[in-house]
Order: sequence, then C-alpha cells, then structure tokens
Amino acid sequence: MVLVITEPVKSQSKRVCVIGAGPSGLVSARELKKEGHEVVVMEQNDDIGGQWLYQPNVEEEEPLGKTKTLKVHSSVYSSLRLASPREVMGFSDFPFNAKEGRDARRFPGHEELWLYLKDFCQVFGLKEMIRFNVRVDFVGMVNDDTDDDRMKRWMVKSVEKKSGEVMEEVFDAVVVASGHYSYPRLPSIKGMDLWKRKQLHSHIYRMPDPFRDEVVVVVGCSISGQDISIELVKVAKEVHLSAKSLDIPPGLSKVISKHQNFHLHLQIESLEEDGRVIFEDGSCIVADTILYCTGYDYKFPFLESKGRVEVDDNRVGPLFEHTFSPSLSPSLSFVGIPRKLIGLPFFESQAIWIAKLLSGKTSLPSSDQMMQSISEFYRSKEAAGIPKRHTHDLAEFNYNDTYADYIGFPHLEEWRKTLCLNAILNSIENLETFRDSWDDDDLLQETLRDPYFTQLSPP
Repeated sequence: MVLVITEPVKSQSKRVCVIGAGPSGLVSARELKKEGHEVVVMEQNDDIGGQWLYQPNVEEEEPLGKTKTLKVHSSVYSSLRLASPREVMGFSDFPFNAKEGRDARRFPGHEELWLYLKDFCQVFGLKEMIRFNVRVDFVGMVNDDTDDDRMKRWMVKSVEKKSGEVMEEVFDAVVVASGHYSYPRLPSIKGMDLWKRKQLHSHIYRMPDPFRDEVVVVVGCSISGQDISIELVKVAKEVHLSAKSLDIPPGLSKVISKHQNFHLHLQIESLEEDGRVIFEDGSCIVADTILYCTGYDYKFPFLESKGRVEVDDNRVGPLFEHTFSPSLSPSLSFVGIPRKLIGLPFFESQAIWIAKLLSGKTSLPSSDQMMQSISEFYRSKEAAGIPKRHTHDLAEFNYNDTYADYIGFPHLEEWRKTLCLNAILNSIENLETFRDSWDDDDLLQETLRDPYFTQLSPP
C-alpha cells in the first residue's frame, strides 16, 4: 500500500516537463502548479485540447499504417458527440455546466468539451506555462547510474515546429500526458497489402461526403464503428459492418433493420486484388473502401527508458497503478493511460498524486512492492481471460475510488456513477436516440441540485 507521510513536510519544488496539453496534461499542470513546482507544458499543436482540438485537414496515409511521422493528433470526426452525459465529466471543482450561447445538450458535440477545457485553462492561469507548436523528440535519463530518486534528472529534446529550433533542457521530472488515440491499430488480414482500393483508419475519418455512393466496409463494432456506420449509411450505396460476432446490441440491430443498404458480417477472411472482400461467413462483396475502426496503439516514440517502460501488445509497463514505473518513479509518470472509466476526475486524482509525490508530501511503496503489485494485477487479468492488449481497459467505477484512496481524493459521487451507467444501458437499447432521449429526468434534476453544480468557478 502507499505510505502517506502525515507529519508536516517542507514542500520540495521541482522543475517538471508535462508532455501534452489535453485534459490529462492540463490538470497535471494545474496540480503541479498548486504544489509550487515550476511547470513547462510542451504541446505539439497550436492550441490546447489534445484529442478535443478538432483537426479537419488530414492527409491520407500511404501506404496504410506505414507512416512514421504523425500527421494529425486528433481522431475526432466532425459529427462526434459525447457518449457520456456532461454532468459526469467535469473536474472535481469545475463542473461541465451548460453556458448560454453554446451547445447546452446533455451529450454535446466535441467542440463544447474543447471550450470547457479552454475555460479551465483560462480560469486557472495555465496558458502561461504552455509552449505551443513544440514537438518532443527525446526524453531520457541524464544520470541513469544514480539509485537516489531525489537525484534523477531527465533530458528533454524538443523542436519548435515553425522555426525548426532545437532545444535541450534538463528537468527534475517528466509527466507523459500525450494521449493514446492517435496511432492507428490495424488488424492483420490476408491480402491486405495487395488490395488496391482505398483503405483508411478512422483516425483520419472526418465527414461522410467522400464516401457518397460507395460500397464501404467498416471493420470494427465499437462506439466509433457504430457511429460512423450510422452516418455513412445515409450517403453510401452500401455499408457492410464487419464484427467479431453477430450477437450485437439491440440498438444496433434496430438501426440495421431500418436500412436496406446496411449489412452485418463476421470478420473478414481475405481481401482480393480485384476488390472482393470475403467474410468468414462465406459471403462476398466488391467494395470501394475499407474503413478500419479498430482502435489505437499506445506509443511513446520520444521516450528512452532503456527497457524499463515498454509497450508489449498494447500493455504499457510495468506501471504501478497505470501511472508509475517502479524503477523510475516518481520522476517519470504517466497520466491518462487507463480507458473505459470516467476520465477527467480520474486524471485529476492521478495529477494530485504525482504533484504531492514530487513535493515530498507522500511516498510510494518500494520498487519491489510495486513490482509485486503489478505482477499480481497481471495474473488476475490472465486468470480472468483478459488479453494483454486490454490491460488498461478498466471498465469499473470502483477503480476510480480505489485510486482516490491513495491520496484522500473524494470518491465518485453516486449520482455520477448512476448517470453514466444509465447512459450506457440506454445506448445499448437505443443507439440512435440515447443522446437526445432518456428516462432519468427525475435523477437528473436531483443531481443538478447537488452543490457541485451550484458552486462558483474559482477566480
């Protein structure tokens, strides 16, 4: 368990580099600033937001999956709306309230969350710490031979994208908050390299118009696969959704039954040079485009940890509580790696823990204890039959609370858990309408009376 120092401790100010100015990077910067640390945030784009900074101008990557340089960071498409109600998503002291003249829907579009992050940045004075249009190319240990965590330092090499100026700086600590929805994860399909028609990943999908009157195969039945298929079916000649199983949610079945040009298949068996797509169920169609909605890989191309943090089949590790490398903590940490949880409050708890560790107000277990905890966690995943690539898919509210206990952070409010769960259940039954039609108005009104929503924003 985490050892918490209870006696008064003089805060130790560190120089900290935060990589990324998305939600996890911004809240990390705020918590580090509150603890008195000197913070530099390096952001490769020209504004804050990370994934939520919509980038409409994308270039098709050729050949598929072979691009070495990331051309766009965001994977957000034009019509994307939040899948969780806004009430559950805000930071603990900064509610995601509707504002006059903006998108006031419970499930707003992506721009509204970006504007919320802009408000957060302004209210807490974070912009002055951010260097925009700066790409981090290298992060590595300066004094790798020291065993004293207090003496570890990191070299950060960055490039100012407009001028090409290269900077080399030494920091006491690095917080990696670079996101994990930017590097497309692609399946391995027989004939994929020989198929001569259009193939792309949903990372660069933005609008349906380029697919008008086409026969499109959408690979992957996750949230993005479902959303994009529903959008494409209105303009495409045919949409063929390829899934691992024909046992699909009722809401998706309802949508497919409404459209004669919407078809469901098992996974692709092979792709043929003449344009044919052959599915495992034996069916075959000739397609114009294959759109892969197959998820993303964790990648940290800038990080040189000498093997102490690696990505193995999409497991980043070893990391204690998905955040700390046992042999490099607390000077190296990661914020925002876990998936399928209520993100922003969780990122906040991670940021608080990191900031307090660096100031010396709390401490971690020993390296051996952390490794033992990690090993036990991995064994539990294996025993449950969970593939390694899903190590960071947590999908449980209790983990938010367990993590919060390390630092005395409040547990998720019950109303937050209930609203989120209701939205998930509603989406399963009513995929097309759950964002605009729900039956929890009584709960919602009770929720909005909570002091959390009536507090004034900090000055």
